[in-house]
Amino acid sequence: MKIVKTYSHMNSEEYLIVHHQSLYNEIKKVISNVDAQACKTKVNKEKKMPGKVLYSPTDLNASFKQQFESLSWKEARYSYCITLNRNLMLASLDLPAADQKKMLESNGEQNPIYSYNHNDFVKEKVVVEV
Repeated sequence: MKIVKTYSHMNSEEYLIVHHQSLYNEIKKVISNVDAQACKTKVNKEKKMPGKVLYSPTDLNASFKQQFESLSWKEARYSYCITLNRNLMLASLDLPAADQKKMLESNGEQNPIYSYNHNDFVKEKVVVEV
């Protein structure tokens, strides 16, 4: 695979170049190591182009995952409970999600909402979503 165009959301690419050049180089290496043609395995079932072979998102994701993991990048997920009561939310931030829910319910919150942040690839607390 190769980078043809870039969009730097909130100057994130420039930030990586200036502050995390080695990680930025690893990201570019991963992209160049992904064999997109090997991921062209999905057979189209739509009426307009039946039988056309397309890029498989599942295969592409698996290839990116394998490449990033080979360089010690890992998946990160942080679970938490949401409340609209700002004071309760601030008081619960340092607790694990299960304890957050108990604390919120014991303080009168009905049905706190469970949520999570998920990042596909993390290394050195720098997050990259693909």
